[in-house]
Amino acid sequence: MQIILMEKVVNLGGLGDVVKVKDGYARNFLIPQGKAKRATEANRKIFEEKRAELERIHGEAVAAAQADAAKLEGLLLQITRKTGVDGRLFGSVSAHDIAEALAAQGFKVEKSAVRLPEGPLKAIGDSPVQIALHTDVVTTVTVSVLGEQ
Repeated sequence: MQIILMEKVVNLGGLGDVVKVKDGYARNFLIPQGKAKRATEANRKIFEEKRAELERIHGEAVAAAQADAAKLEGLLLQITRKTGVDGRLFGSVSAHDIAEALAAQGFKVEKSAVRLPEGPLKAIGDSPVQIALHTDVVTTVTVSVLGEQ
């Protein structure tokens, strides 16, 4: 299915790109979320009329995300978990736990924005974690996992 992207979508394209995607991806995700519209002549005309407004909104979102990234950059989060005798955690520290710790410090971050490429943290120590505040803005915070017996 041919669609017009109404915002930047990772690994797909930028604002205004006309791309071909699988029908289910378009019908079930992109169109209901407002990220795309079908690439009909009527929708192309409507998009061209609204293009400047959409670019302005996109620019404001990027600027807000960059401001939040500047506040988050270099932040140290301390999360305490129970550990065994050998220093291994009972359980793990997931994206949900990191999002909650950020919320406790006053930063509203979705758990889907927390990127843990190697999976949840399962050991004591400091780990750099990327936070994707926008498709164009990614910042790094340090998560320090502390153990308690």
